[in-house]
Amino acid sequence: MRVRKIYYVPGLISALLIPILFWYYGNQRVHPLYGAVVFGTPSKHTSSDSIDNTFEPLRNWNYKKIIVKPNTALQYQQYYVSELKKLQQRNEKESGIEFIIGDKNNYQDLIALIDAMKLSNQETYGVDVGHTNHFFAVHFYKDPERAEYGDDLIEYPTYHEEYYFTDF
Repeated sequence: MRVRKIYYVPGLISALLIPILFWYYGNQRVHPLYGAVVFGTPSKHTSSDSIDNTFEPLRNWNYKKIIVKPNTALQYQQYYVSELKKLQQRNEKESGIEFIIGDKNNYQDLIALIDAMKLSNQETYGVDVGHTNHFFAVHFYKDPERAEYGDDLIEYPTYHEEYYFTDF
């Protein structure tokens, strides 16, 4: 009787193929893992009336002043919403509300003011950075005779060309 050698073909293929696959995929370039995320932040910008859109045309309007005591804006948020709705209903020219905030106010006070703007559907608001650092809610007069045609006919204040940024 003759002994025949039986070769295990699938095992032989695996024994030859797997080292080749490891060598091929192991040699490929692997990108290093990032250890930190770097955010590119712009340099600190100082406001300049000659190049920035400014609050200057609106500064001398008739503002109702409301003092925001530190850590209490969330408690008085409904009062702020009611005052904003009264402002919108009165619909007076060159009017608004100035929320007086200071260094003692915290981030929650600012968020409560922004939420009050959203709840009352106040269209225009912002912080006067660089001068008073107060929070302003500005109301633009809507002519009742022209309001039926839509919001496109709202009379906005006249801005002078010197208040616009003209360079790159």
